Amino acid sequence: TFAFEDLVVYHRALDFAIDLFNAIDGIRTPQKHYELNEQFESSCSFVALNIVEDKGSYSKKEFKQFLYIAMVFV
Repeated sequence: TFAFEDLVVYHRALDFAIDLFNAIDGIRTPQKHYELNEQFESSCSFVALNIVEDKGSYSKKEFKQFLYIAMVFV
């Protein structure tokens, strides 16, 4: 397994992203709001993806900084 798979925050972020993707799929919206839906999808997946990408950082201090950045998007 990868180190990030042991993090509870990763699993919560992934579950949140999946739930939001499913909710957005059920929304019927005019074309003009399509970009807003895309922004929601991008934002909710960013947290989990940022944890995955940055777990390969070189130091704990650097990884903590990336977790802080991910937290800002929540």
